[in-house]
Amino acid sequence: MVITHSLGFPRIGRDRELKKAQEAFWIGELDEAGLRAVGHNLRKTHWDLQKNAGIELLPVGDFAWYDQVLTHSLMLGVIPERFKPVNEKVNLQTMFSMARGISDRYCDIAHAQEMTKWFDTNYHYLVPEFSADQQFHLSWDQLFEEVREARDLGHNVKPVVIGPLTYLWLGKTKNKDVNKLDLLNRLLPLYGHIFQRLADLGVEWVQIDEPILVLDLPQKWKNAFECAYNIIKHNPLKKLVATYFGGLEDNLSLAANLPVDGLHIDLVRAPDQYLTILDYLPSYKVLSLGVVNGRNVWRCDLEKTLAILRYSYKKLENRLWVAPSCSLLHSPVDLEREDKLDCELKSWLAFAVQKCSEIVLLAQAINQPDAPNVVAALAESRTTQEARTKSTRIHKPAVQARIAAITAKDSQRHTLFSQRINKQHISLNLPLLPTTTIGSFPQTASIRLTRQSYKAGKLSEEEYVEAMHSEIKHAVEVQENLGLDVLVHGEAERNDMVEYFAEQLDGYVFTSFGWVQSYGSRCVKPAIIFSDLSRPKAMTIEWICYAQSLTSKVMKGMLTGPVTMLMWSFPREDLSLEVQARQLALAIRDEVLDLEAAGIKIVQIDEAAFREGLPLRKAKWQYYLDWATEAFRLCASGVRDETQIHTHMCYSEFNDVIKSIAAMDADVITIETSRSDMELLDAFKAFTYPNEIGPGVYDIHSPRVPDASEITNLLRKATKRIPVERLWVNPDCGLKTRDWPETKAALSHMVTAARQLRCELT
Repeated sequence: MVITHSLGFPRIGRDRELKKAQEAFWIGELDEAGLRAVGHNLRKTHWDLQKNAGIELLPVGDFAWYDQVLTHSLMLGVIPERFKPVNEKVNLQTMFSMARGISDRYCDIAHAQEMTKWFDTNYHYLVPEFSADQQFHLSWDQLFEEVREARDLGHNVKPVVIGPLTYLWLGKTKNKDVNKLDLLNRLLPLYGHIFQRLADLGVEWVQIDEPILVLDLPQKWKNAFECAYNIIKHNPLKKLVATYFGGLEDNLSLAANLPVDGLHIDLVRAPDQYLTILDYLPSYKVLSLGVVNGRNVWRCDLEKTLAILRYSYKKLENRLWVAPSCSLLHSPVDLEREDKLDCELKSWLAFAVQKCSEIVLLAQAINQPDAPNVVAALAESRTTQEARTKSTRIHKPAVQARIAAITAKDSQRHTLFSQRINKQHISLNLPLLPTTTIGSFPQTASIRLTRQSYKAGKLSEEEYVEAMHSEIKHAVEVQENLGLDVLVHGEAERNDMVEYFAEQLDGYVFTSFGWVQSYGSRCVKPAIIFSDLSRPKAMTIEWICYAQSLTSKVMKGMLTGPVTMLMWSFPREDLSLEVQARQLALAIRDEVLDLEAAGIKIVQIDEAAFREGLPLRKAKWQYYLDWATEAFRLCASGVRDETQIHTHMCYSEFNDVIKSIAAMDADVITIETSRSDMELLDAFKAFTYPNEIGPGVYDIHSPRVPDASEITNLLRKATKRIPVERLWVNPDCGLKTRDWPETKAALSHMVTAARQLRCELT
C-alpha cells in the first residue's frame, strides 16, 4: 500500500491566529499562557485537518513561534552570548529577543540575529550564529513536548528536524578562520540524543530535512554527508531524508545511497529525476515522491501525476510514499474560505487543505484504482484541466503582440550612468550623504480601518481620498520636520507592495484569506496571476502628485519591479516566468513614464526579490539573470537622463550576482545591511560597483531604536567600502510595520548621524 505523509503544514492559522497572538504577546496584551494556548489550538486544528484529509503520517516540529531555524537553534543551544538569559534558562522571551533584537542581558542594545531568505522562497529565516568555541546541548524541549501532545491526541506522527549538514550550511561564524564543518563532530552526538528521546516517546520515523542536497555542494560537504550519516545510522528511529526546491542532479547517487531508510525528492521542481533515482535507490529504501506543488496554488493535474506514480509503484510497490513537493508552509491554508472567487477560477485552485486531499486521492488511485470516488475525481480533474487550457480569459492577443514587438533598444538608458548622474546632481541639488526612506510609513490601525471601510462600501470615494490625503500630508510634514532630503508619500493607500499594484493590473485575481508567512508575525497574501498582464490605467500618479504639491523637496515615486511582482505572486504554470516578467515590465514602464511626465524627478522601482529568484543551481543562473535584468531595464529605461531611477533589494547575498545588479543600471540602489554590520557592502567594494548606493543604517524589523552614534559608526564603515560621494543614508527597508514614535526617533537619529558625518567630511 502507498503511504501518504506531509512534510509540514502552514502554522499561522486560517485567520492568522498566530500572528495576532504573537503581536499581542509582544505588547503585553496577552500573557505567555494565552500565547501557548493559541499555539496548542492551532497545532490540534492543523493535525486534525491533515488527518481528516487522509494523511497517514503527520508532521510534528513544523510549528514555530517565529521561525523553524530559530527553533532549531534554541533546541541545539546555539544562542549568541548577547541573548543568553541572565538566569541561563532559555524561554520564549529568549527566542523573541534573538529574532527582534531585545536583550535583558545588555539593557536592550543587542542587535537581532541576521535574517535572510530560505533558499529561493519569500520565507525568511534567522541565520544561526556560530562561535569558534561553539558547543551544542539540548536547551529547548519544544519538539518533544509537541510530539507528546500529538501522541496524546492519538496521531501517528513523523517529527521534522533540520539535518545537521543543512543547519551548519545555513549558519554563519564571525570568525572567518572557523570552518563550519569543523563543528560537525560536536553537533552529531546531540542528534543522537534527540533521536533517542523521540524513540522513547514511541516515534517510529523521523524526517531529516537536508535541502542543501539540491545545491552545488563543495566536495568536502559531500564527503561530510557520508561521514555524518554513517554515524547517524546507528541512532534510533527510521530516518527519511527530505530534499526539496530542486533536483539532486550530481548529488543523486550520494543522496540515494545515504544509510537511511527513506528519501524524499521534489518532482515539481525536477520532474524527470524520478527515473534516475529509481535505478539508484537501494532495494530496502522508501522513496517519497513530492508530486503536489507545495509552493503554488494551482490544482494538481491528477492524471499526469498518476502516470508517474503508477510507473514508480511498479518498481517500488509498498516502498512508495506520496507527499507534497515541500512543506505546505508556503501555501495558504484553506480554499474553502474563499467565498468571493468566481466558480471557474476557484475550480482551478488548491490550498494546503486541498493539497492534502490531492495527495490522498493520488495514493488511493494506486491502492484502489476502481474505487468510485477515485474514478469520479479523476474525471472531474480532467474536465477542469481542459477547461482551464481552453479558457478565453487567459490569452490576450494585444499583450502578446506588444511582447513580440520589444527590441533591445527598449531596455537601454539613453546615456551611460557616468554621463547622466551629473545632470541628476544638478537637477536634484542634494547634499552629501542624502537622507531618505525606502517608501512606506507606519500602517496604523486607523489607516487599515479606513481602507477596510472603503472596500466594504462604508466610505465614499471622496471620503476615502480625503482620509488618505490627510495621512499623506502627515507623512510629508513628519519628514520635513525631521529634515530628510528626499521624501516619500508614505504609501497609506497601499495594503501591500505587490497586491496594491496587482489589484490595478488586468490578469491578476485576489483571495480574501490566502495568507502565507514571510517571517515571524509578518504575513503576506500573494495575488495570483491567471492570464496575460496589462495596465489599463495609471496606478500611483494622483497620490504622488498630491504629495509633491505639499513640499518643495524632491518626492520619490514608488513602484514595485517586475521580478518582485512575479516572485511574490503565485505565477502561472502554463507560461514561462520570463514572459510573465516581460508583461509586468511593460505595465510598469507605462507607469514610470507617466510619473516622469507628471514632474516626478526620482522613481524608485523596488526589486526586493531579485536575488531570491536566482535558481539554486549555478548552471541555471545566467539564463535567469539575463531575463530578470532585462525586465528591470525594460521598465526603467524609457526616461530622460535627468530622471533618477532607484531600486531596493532585501536581505540577500550579493556577491554572486553583483555584475547583474550593476547591469540593471539603476542610478541608486538601496540594500539591507545593518544586521550584517555593513559586511554586505564588501561585494560592492570588491566589484567596484559604479552607481550610487544606500546601505541600510538601521534594522526596521526590530522595535529597538538605534542612537545616532551607532548609525554614525555604521556610516563610517560604509565610507571605507564605498566612496562617500556615492553614498545615500536610509533605513534597511520600509517602515510600515513600525509605529510612529519609534519611527520618528530612529529617523531623527539617522538624520543627525548623516549631518554629523557631513561635517566631519567637509
